[in-house]
Amino acid sequence: MAKTLFDKVWDAHLVEEMDNGPSVLYIDKHLIHEVTSPQAFQELEDRGITLFRPDQVVATADHNTPTLDQDKPVRDPLSRKQLQQLTDNCQKYGITLYGLGHEYNGIVHVMAPELGITQPGMTMVCGDSHTSTHGAFGSIAFGIGTSQVAQVFASQSLLLTKPKTMRVTVNGPLAKGVLPKDVILYIIAQIGTNAGTGYFCEYAGEVFEQMSMEGRMTVCNMSIEMGARGGMIAPDQTTFDYVQGKPYAPKGKEWEQKLAYWKTLPTDAEAVFDKEYFFDAKDIAPMVTYGTNPGMGIKIGAHIPQSEDASFAKSLKYMGLSAGQSLLDHPIDYVFIGSCTNSRIEDFRVAAQAVKGKQKAPHVVAWLVPGSKQVEAQIEQEGLKTIFEQAGFKLRQPGCSACLAMNDDKVPEGAYCVSTSNRNFEGRQGQGARTLLASPLVAAVSAIEGKITAVDPYLN
Repeated sequence: MAKTLFDKVWDAHLVEEMDNGPSVLYIDKHLIHEVTSPQAFQELEDRGITLFRPDQVVATADHNTPTLDQDKPVRDPLSRKQLQQLTDNCQKYGITLYGLGHEYNGIVHVMAPELGITQPGMTMVCGDSHTSTHGAFGSIAFGIGTSQVAQVFASQSLLLTKPKTMRVTVNGPLAKGVLPKDVILYIIAQIGTNAGTGYFCEYAGEVFEQMSMEGRMTVCNMSIEMGARGGMIAPDQTTFDYVQGKPYAPKGKEWEQKLAYWKTLPTDAEAVFDKEYFFDAKDIAPMVTYGTNPGMGIKIGAHIPQSEDASFAKSLKYMGLSAGQSLLDHPIDYVFIGSCTNSRIEDFRVAAQAVKGKQKAPHVVAWLVPGSKQVEAQIEQEGLKTIFEQAGFKLRQPGCSACLAMNDDKVPEGAYCVSTSNRNFEGRQGQGARTLLASPLVAAVSAIEGKITAVDPYLN
């Protein structure tokens, strides 16, 4: 029987299938951070349960961490307590921790792939909704709640209802200046934020086949924003080249064995999906959001659509915008290039190329936050830090930063921020903050101009 990529990975990890009910699925890798793990560790303590597979758990500090002065004691008492709890719990249970200051520290969905922890054909979970990022490697990866974190701690398995499958296919060449972030924002704008509810989504077609691994991670990261449980892209030579040689990657004979298995994972030609969407790459252009959910996106230069929906009107009121308005040349106050969506070295290369030899608008505050210590080091080694500093940008230290206002990096009330993160909900970047989601290229050129800007003049 022909199978999808999702079915192949699911079936390989199925421990027990219940009649007309949830299944027990084995979990290969469990990623944890300081915010959603303390309660789960406490549950183990309260119930007298030990941690079943500490060797399958990897921890990092990222959400509630400062992005300045990381070599000094953490000032915020809540953050300091959470970080200490993570350290204590990892020491107690024998878990590998890449804490603040470690050369491998970073955002969980950035550092795990770059270390080779993430591999094709795996099942991966984390107490974070954007775990779907890892599906870029052809793994089943999804976010879980705190009670499920405890469940995986105790059993290395989860009780789950199997999602349905959907596929989004995009063929044709992308126009110059259209980045993976634009592709996923366009898809979500077309099909809506609920289209993926109850589904695992596979991305297929020439556009994704030609994407770098970093671009694929950006796309899979935002699968959650269209309601999907997760996103996946079939592993291919691009995937294998990325994983090979990483610290956690298989070596020698084991590599050859894994590689042979990984090559069997792509969806069979005759496989049937529960839902399918098809798009033409020529219809995709640089995007920007105008509302308070990621589906409220338009091509730069287009006009905000009309709608009689009350929640639509509420969203526009919050954003200080109106139907029929164009966002082109709309003034901005902040730019944030970072988050688990767009804080990899490729994102900063694109931004640096756009701003080289230019100056940031004086009134714009621009935060550049690498996704990991390794990305931070690459930015310096490649001379990008100098380009950014000469353009008036400031590079901060790794962390989730201004994605979610859980740390010191908050956008003030009423201010407009062009952000490469994944969510533009009310208050997401700070109480009253107005978030405009976009690609690193759009963010960088908008910082230079001090307003939402078309990328065409900045393309070489």
